[in-house]
Amino acid sequence: MGKIVGMTQSNYLPWKGYFDYINSVDEFYFYDDVQYTKQDWRNRNLIKTPKGVEWLTVPVGSSRERLICEVEIKDSSWQKSHWGKIVQNYRTAPFFKMYRDFFEEFYRGVEWKNLSEMNQTMIKRISREILGIETRFGDSRPFKLTGKKEQRYIPLLKKVGCTTFLSGPSAKNYLTEESMAKEGIELEWMSYDGYPEYPQAHPPFNHQVSIIDLIFNVGPDVKEFMLSFKK
Repeated sequence: MGKIVGMTQSNYLPWKGYFDYINSVDEFYFYDDVQYTKQDWRNRNLIKTPKGVEWLTVPVGSSRERLICEVEIKDSSWQKSHWGKIVQNYRTAPFFKMYRDFFEEFYRGVEWKNLSEMNQTMIKRISREILGIETRFGDSRPFKLTGKKEQRYIPLLKKVGCTTFLSGPSAKNYLTEESMAKEGIELEWMSYDGYPEYPQAHPPFNHQVSIIDLIFNVGPDVKEFMLSFKK
């Protein structure tokens, strides 16, 4: 029986597509032993507000000379600020009260020191406790990967018995079916096309916001507005 594997960097409060990706594979590996990138999704994401979309950004400095897993969070004051903005913009959402304790504990119950640890913890908890995703989680760091692009993570895929690698579309500029086939691995591409709209405050509708927007607005029906649960 084949094994489908996915792998990508951890993000802060990712959008729904990130969780659809996780739910579409048998094993998902966080790929945080690569260079940290500024103005990316690693330390920020979008929420809806009456004035439009707004970034929630975790302050981690601008240095590029570090891996994602090495990024320290030196000031915790952002946690109170982010939680305040979430409450301010979602307190009237239909299912905010249902999930308030879950998210409030994340912001007020722990002082986060490492970006990767924080992201991975929240992603796993949302996956398990809210979405009921059963995908097995792993981390690329114990594999001590070297090299560039796909040559860097092929050893991990082979070691874990991957038969199909499901990749995000952003890798199409360097990842080919031919190169993976040489390693005995089938390559498939994750598609994010066809998302239905859901009841969302503050038009116009935006699919790119954090999954918390979907959770607070549709609650237990969240899977009905995602793609991977309908397969």
